[in-house]
Amino acid sequence: MKRSLFLFLVLSFVAGSRAQNPFLEKNNKASWIESPVNEDKQHRPVHSFRRDFNIKVKPVSAVLYITAHGLYEAEINGARVGKDYLTPGWTAYKKRLQYQQYDVLDLIKNGNNAIGVSVGRGWYLTPLSWSPNPVKLETKPAILAQLIIKYNNGVVQTINTDAGWKTYTDGPIISSEIFDGELYDANREINKWSKPGFDDSKWLSADVRSYNFDNLVASISEPVQQTEKLTPVKVFTTPEGDQVVDFGQNMVGWVELNYKGEKNETVIIRHAEVLDRNGNFYTANLRSAKQTNIYITDGKKTKYHPHFTFQGFRYISVKGIKSLKPEYFTGIVVHSNLAITGRFNCSDSLVNRLQENIVWGQKGNFVDIPSDCPQRDERLGWTGDAQIFFRTAAFNMDVRRFFEKWMLDVEAEQYEDGLVPAVVPGVFGNFMAGGAGWGDVATIIPWEMFRVYGDTALLRRQYPIMKKWVGYLDKNSHNNLRDKAFQFGDWLYYQSTDLMDGENAVTDERLISQAFYGYSVDLILKAATVLGYNEDKSHYAALLPDVRAAFLREFVTPSGRLVSNTQTAYTLALQFDLLPESQRSNAAERLVENIIDNKYHLTTGFLGTPYLCHVLSKFGYNAVAYKLLLQDTYPSWLYPVKKGATTIWERWDGIKPDGSFQDPMVNSFNHYSYGAVGDWMYRVVAGIDLLEPGYKKISIHPQPDSLLQFANAELQTHYGKIYSGWERKEGSIHLKIIIPDNTTADIIFPGTKKTVGPGTYTYSYNE
Repeated sequence: MKRSLFLFLVLSFVAGSRAQNPFLEKNNKASWIESPVNEDKQHRPVHSFRRDFNIKVKPVSAVLYITAHGLYEAEINGARVGKDYLTPGWTAYKKRLQYQQYDVLDLIKNGNNAIGVSVGRGWYLTPLSWSPNPVKLETKPAILAQLIIKYNNGVVQTINTDAGWKTYTDGPIISSEIFDGELYDANREINKWSKPGFDDSKWLSADVRSYNFDNLVASISEPVQQTEKLTPVKVFTTPEGDQVVDFGQNMVGWVELNYKGEKNETVIIRHAEVLDRNGNFYTANLRSAKQTNIYITDGKKTKYHPHFTFQGFRYISVKGIKSLKPEYFTGIVVHSNLAITGRFNCSDSLVNRLQENIVWGQKGNFVDIPSDCPQRDERLGWTGDAQIFFRTAAFNMDVRRFFEKWMLDVEAEQYEDGLVPAVVPGVFGNFMAGGAGWGDVATIIPWEMFRVYGDTALLRRQYPIMKKWVGYLDKNSHNNLRDKAFQFGDWLYYQSTDLMDGENAVTDERLISQAFYGYSVDLILKAATVLGYNEDKSHYAALLPDVRAAFLREFVTPSGRLVSNTQTAYTLALQFDLLPESQRSNAAERLVENIIDNKYHLTTGFLGTPYLCHVLSKFGYNAVAYKLLLQDTYPSWLYPVKKGATTIWERWDGIKPDGSFQDPMVNSFNHYSYGAVGDWMYRVVAGIDLLEPGYKKISIHPQPDSLLQFANAELQTHYGKIYSGWERKEGSIHLKIIIPDNTTADIIFPGTKKTVGPGTYTYSYNE
């Protein structure tokens, strides 16, 4: 049995065709069904649905098409369908609700059969408590399914969701929420409920509802699955008396409990990322999210894990078991199962741990969407965070289909005037929409996806999103200067009141806004050029210098200084080519002066951080970039590592040097944005970059520094594996390079530039 994602389905749905949607076929008889039982806010149980059916001869194929309002798990004849979790996933539900298809031939038998489906509330029905304008959908879980069975003689049998199904809401999962967790009573388990012959006379007939079919689309991205298991590294009692299990790694997923117990014992498992400075269990940064799973024993069942929720945690606090044993608990890591494509390694153990933290943060926040955090009452697809991290993400994993799916939701949520929501799926409408660096996801990710994967058709399909966003910027500008609007600014930049002496690193929000305006125009100009849209190309080629001139007029003094003397201001101006050539070297010098004044600490927030080291290397200050990377006091990338971080933090000082915490309202310990430095580690330290889209032509240009003894990286591309490594030995740098088939590469090191084809190469040069 396997989950099928046929290419023809993917292509037809991406193109907007409805021909392959089984629910839109003329002979479709499947209906949305739900329980007739009304819910209240205190009781939100999982809803179960079932029906029996008969097979007279062995079929040649059996495919289940299924989706839900909520999250579903399906069973046939008592066996779970597929290995996917949290299906049908999270999308812009009003316009795009995914269905999945599963090959279930191995589960079907001759004679009597049964299918059962459980549905939890999930993203579809979980309210976001702090949203001022929450998007309202249906109020109860519902399912839509079609089991198509084909026989050798050409006969087709279809099992549809309809009024013939039965439903039940008094099963073992009494309550289920994304943020809060699950309450599971093993005494209420219903044996053999998804097997044929089960007595469902006490179950209610399902209600048929006329919900929309037109928003149904086939899944195209990798499913959320269990990917690895962690065992406890420590079991201990805190000073406050909590029994705590430490898994040694901040992870996302759930805990599998392997505990029999006596009948009616209540086991309460709470989840946390960190301990406080006194060693006590700390959950204040979860805000209103309970992150608690409760299991009531029946004295028989030994294994339990939640089904329609997930937690972000390193530690669990356990009540209800008198004496904890490590073997009672297994950490199940759950995320979108993307192929690992990149690896980075160097001589510094802290930098290697930083790379591990980046990857763990990506795993934990790639649970069907690119979320900001996986633990508190948020877990949203913030558009700025996603674009900031995209290039690093694309080194670590194959994210093409993952972001292709999510960008379809960006398109679905974009307003007619081009405004882009701050979060996608757009759970709170236009609240905080259109901020610089957030709205620009509409241009940045499509262009970067084209560069990384080389798919012109994908760029063409995403081009309208780009054009609408730049049109919105153009319409909301005066004399080519973007008008005042809501801005996040350089989110979570360094503030002197935190710890260090010096000025706040406050960058003028309008400077940032204008910089990203220029960047978006530049990117759509490049896209129009690639796609041969000559009229658009001419328009944007005329607009770009005007936008850059407005930046100079408003934010650059005659002597070439920026109105904001911050690392972010100079970084953006240089990265986005907003300054004339005559002013760039002086601007780079001022950037370095700022870094030196801050004792080789960065002061950038979300928007400046991804580009800082790139700009330094580009303008000949590679040694300064290395010093920033290797800095291990606050604020820096390695400060959290020294503090024991196992993922990337939301703030540079989530835990302060004295062990106290930052404001718990904004203090996630699993937040990938600052991990965007990984892109520079791959492209500059190890030296793997692209010269043509899709890595058809490669640049190998490692830039060693005395602070490291060696560094190497590999990247699995469509053409094969790229490898670049360097090592310092006896005053020389030794290079090893692997170039895959059907590509060429420019290999660059001091005094040398070689263009080569596929193969393995070694070089050495004197420092």
